[in-house]
This record gives sequence, C-alpha cells and structure tokens, in this order.
Amino acid sequence: MRYVLDSSVAVKWVITEADSATARRLRDEVQQGLHTFLAPDVFPAEVAHALPRAERQGHIGIGDATVQWAAVMTDCPALEPGRRLLPRAIAISSAARIGVYDCLYVALAEREGCELVTADTRLVTNLKPQFPFIVELASL
Repeated sequence: MRYVLDSSVAVKWVITEADSATARRLRDEVQQGLHTFLAPDVFPAEVAHALPRAERQGHIGIGDATVQWAAVMTDCPALEPGRRLLPRAIAISSAARIGVYDCLYVALAEREGCELVTADTRLVTNLKPQFPFIVELASL
C-alpha cells in the first residue's frame, strides 16, 4: 500500500511517545517492501523543526536533534515537489482555516489517491470530515 506520511508520524520513530510502536511498525513494513511512503518536500524541514522542540521539552537529550533527524532521513519518504501542490494546498487551507504546510500533505494524498497517515489529531479533527482518506496513526 502507498501512504502519504505526515512528519508527525516519522518523529515518533525516534521519540518514544503515544503510538510510537505503531509508527515504527509501519516504518518496518516499508523496509520489508509492504508499503511505500510519499511526502511533500517540506518533510525534512518539518522533522527538523520538531526535533529541537523535543530537546527543549526534555523528550530527547540536548544535542540529539541532529542525530535523530539523520535517523529519520534514513527512511525518508519519496519527496514530491511542494510547488506543484501549493495551489490546491492554499485552497484547502483557505476553506478549512488550517496551515498550508499540513494542507500540502492533504493535497498530495488527494492527488495520488492514497491515504494520509498522521499523528496530528488537530489535522484529523479539522479535515477528516472533508477528506476521508486521512487516517490517524492510532487507528492502524
């Protein structure tokens, strides 16, 4: 199966928190060739943004963000140019009043006809009614 992978799921590969085991299982299944991951090309920057925040919150050690980012990038999804997704992402963002970065993932899943896996409950709450292909990691 092909999935668009939200960065919130990939961060759980290296930070132990709710649903990390499920995120790691999904990654392991990709490594076994059972699934493939796609993401917009903002994915590496979004993971990089989350990891220093995890340092500040004490979830990982100070100075570990770079090492953990490199670990996530080892299994980085195939990246799709966000520029081509922006017109649709902007339209979704305007209608739903949610950030454009999140909407890039939605636009990619919509375009590719596949599910978007996310650990972002706000994204699920706000957009799943209009976009039923959004799947919460906890449900897998």
